[in-house]
Amino acid sequence: MSSPILPPDYRPSEDEPYMSPVMTEYFRQKLLQWRSELLKESTETLVNLQDGGIQEPDIADRASAETDRSLELRTRDRERKLISKIDEAIERIELGEYGYCEETGEPIGVRRLEARPIATLSVEAQERHERIERTQRDD
Repeated sequence: MSSPILPPDYRPSEDEPYMSPVMTEYFRQKLLQWRSELLKESTETLVNLQDGGIQEPDIADRASAETDRSLELRTRDRERKLISKIDEAIERIELGEYGYCEETGEPIGVRRLEARPIATLSVEAQERHERIERTQRDD
């Protein structure tokens, strides 16, 4: 199956058929580009970490550098999890399930997918989940 050609200025809108081949391709490319950027940043982090240990002579500088390194590693771990979610979204595109709430089967909506292309729940289902989480946390 060949992918449709996207016009350079294409933006999905509520006025076109939901998850049309062009809209689906738009989100596929958006996800692939996001994934590529995250992998590039991850590679840069690995290179920085391989450049050696912390060589700061001053203990405060060394502690600061260690904190920066720890923060960068936590950020990369979050990005690794995000890449996994991006891969899952790309798989949903291939299966024809992308853009639909995994709970209700209803369309997630163009605006929500623009803001969060890895969304798996409609706004209503997401809000329901968050209410349940808050209720369970309060108990």
